[in-house]
Amino acid sequence: MVKKNRNDLDKIINEMIEVVEQSQGEIYQITEESRNEHKTLSEQLHDIREKVKENIIESEKLEKKERLARNRLAKVSANFNVYSEDEIREVYELAHTLQTDLKMLNEREMALRQRRDYVERRLKALDQMIERGTNLVSKVSVVSNYLANDFKEVGNLIENANQKQLFGLQIIEAQEEERRRISREIHDGPAQMLANILLRADLVDRIFRERSQEEALKEMKSMRVMVRSSLYEVRRIIYDLRPMALDDLGMIPTIRKYLANMEEYHQLSIELNDSGGFERLSSKYEVAIFRLVQESVQNAVKHASANSIQVNIHYNIKYVSVTIRDDGVGFDINLQKDKSFGLIGMKERVEMLDGELKINSVIDQGTAIYIKIPLKN
Repeated sequence: MVKKNRNDLDKIINEMIEVVEQSQGEIYQITEESRNEHKTLSEQLHDIREKVKENIIESEKLEKKERLARNRLAKVSANFNVYSEDEIREVYELAHTLQTDLKMLNEREMALRQRRDYVERRLKALDQMIERGTNLVSKVSVVSNYLANDFKEVGNLIENANQKQLFGLQIIEAQEEERRRISREIHDGPAQMLANILLRADLVDRIFRERSQEEALKEMKSMRVMVRSSLYEVRRIIYDLRPMALDDLGMIPTIRKYLANMEEYHQLSIELNDSGGFERLSSKYEVAIFRLVQESVQNAVKHASANSIQVNIHYNIKYVSVTIRDDGVGFDINLQKDKSFGLIGMKERVEMLDGELKINSVIDQGTAIYIKIPLKN
């Protein structure tokens, strides 16, 4: 009977997983279609803006010609007897033709502006749809992973069901949050920059053909700056994922380099004090301590709006202690401790090493994080 119930439960779970995965695929497809439409409309918007500029230039030229033609017509009308019938007809027809052409240009410009406004509104709507789709895919992925992994073990985990369920969800949520953060960084950084470089490359080609070589060279210099910025962003993202210097140079030099980069990138003051005499630690300790410092500093920059951060690292043969202080806006620890995946992840990382984590924060007075990790063997 128990086995039959377990099989029935597995069947229900599998059906739920199938429905969830199908929904996830449909949401992803809609999101990708929205991205493709966004790309197409962005290119259309660029072309429309160029056409509006060209139309304005052409209208200004035609207005000058039409004004001269009207003046000529007024002169002929005032001296009617001086000009022949053919001359009068020619002047009148020219003025009429120019007025008609000018009216058509104005109507065309109005149509282009209306189309531009529509495309801009549609792009804003697509931005919102893409953001909602991305968030939904992430949330559905959490549910799918939970059903496929944690929930199938519910029969064996009944003793600590609530605790292990929460822990599994927290891990999956943290993974999805990290993936979403990396995706957002790549999309908002290198991907946007490369798209701009592509547009600028088309612009350079057009300037070279329609204007002058000097103007094209100026645009190329601007493109070089954008390429360097893109390369810097890619390297920064790679460094955040896994600093190679951690394996080569060790923990303190890597932390010092990371803090220097953060200081330069965010234009704030970051001070590192260490007790010296550091020996190379086991990889698990060095990675854990680096990630704890990284998470603390990123929280201070991103959420606390800190202007000054101080990192103190003390080492002896028994333990490593780390203190991170900032002068940011602070927060209510009781409200945040069970909601922030960053704080949960830090707590779990410290507990895995049998360490201690203490956080003191006062609103408008800043935050202090104390970490103590015992060194075994």
